[in-house]
Amino acid sequence: MYLKEEMNNYLIDLLPDKEAWIEEMEAEALTDRVPIMDKVSMHFVTQLIRMYQPKRILEVGTAIGYSALRMLQANPETSIITIERDEKRYKQAVENIHQQGKEDNISVILGDALEEIAKLDGMFDLVFIDAAKGQYKRFFELSKPLLSSSGVILSDNVLFKGYVAEPEKATGRHIKMVEKIRDYNKWLMQHPNFSTSIVPIGDGVAISVRKP
Repeated sequence: MYLKEEMNNYLIDLLPDKEAWIEEMEAEALTDRVPIMDKVSMHFVTQLIRMYQPKRILEVGTAIGYSALRMLQANPETSIITIERDEKRYKQAVENIHQQGKEDNISVILGDALEEIAKLDGMFDLVFIDAAKGQYKRFFELSKPLLSSSGVILSDNVLFKGYVAEPEKATGRHIKMVEKIRDYNKWLMQHPNFSTSIVPIGDGVAISVRKP
């Protein structure tokens, strides 16, 4: 089930101290109400990257560049292509990446991932999906041909505040979103070519790898 707030706060308190730029970006996101990745989930993803050491990463949903910079920090040798359709956030991401001097490692594309993914060349060892929740299935299908044989696809927010387990508690615009995420999770778990585990950490992270 979705990680309860008390447990999540406990894990946040255990996290090691972070550099000032990370704290500043988290504060920027909070002030501007930009939904960046949950701190505990982000820590988990960076640990996966340390383990897998992906050489190329595709990120669907840049926001302000927070997760791309954190993933690069976990593996400084990697190359990241990240796609963002919101121009304001795109500009913020470019500026944040520039401030850290990471332009050579992180390329930000302004555009709709549903169109831009098909234009990419080469293979990726890790795909990180964290954009429009209603389009997750299409993002996955578009990214699949670009995934290396031993590659991993990560999907964030797949438990969405716990509402996927208790959809009757969702209200307003969240109702349809929760339905789509539940459909995506079921589709992922039954995918004939991928094996998926959903980890109930932060807001929920799905880890999908090709079946042998």
